[in-house]
Amino acid sequence: MRPGDELPPLEIPVTRTLIVAGAIASRDYQDVHHDAEAARRKGSPDVFMNILTTNGLVGRYITDHLGPGATLRKVAIRLGAPNYPGDTMVLRGTVETVDGGTATVRVVGANGIGTHVTGTVTVTLPTGETG
Repeated sequence: MRPGDELPPLEIPVTRTLIVAGAIASRDYQDVHHDAEAARRKGSPDVFMNILTTNGLVGRYITDHLGPGATLRKVAIRLGAPNYPGDTMVLRGTVETVDGGTATVRVVGANGIGTHVTGTVTVTLPTGETG
């Protein structure tokens, strides 16, 4: 792994079940994440994914690529366009730095209406992955 290396993209279908289950699993009971009528009353066309679910998906993207020996040290993300049911989010990553056994990867996730998430993930690499 070297700076500039690109991780393969990961397509994640954004389903209503994923949105609701992610909110429940992260104990985020805000109605906009599970009640379509409440979301519409508050100006959203439908329920939308919460930041904790997005954070988990970004972490999964990195560890799926680097394997079970990778350890997430820091995930710093910012949300943009909402993830609504029926869309697909595509995560892409680019290695920014590698220092000894630690790497920083820039991650961007886009959906049909724009950029959903941007950020960086700092990860301790499994032995032999520093290239």
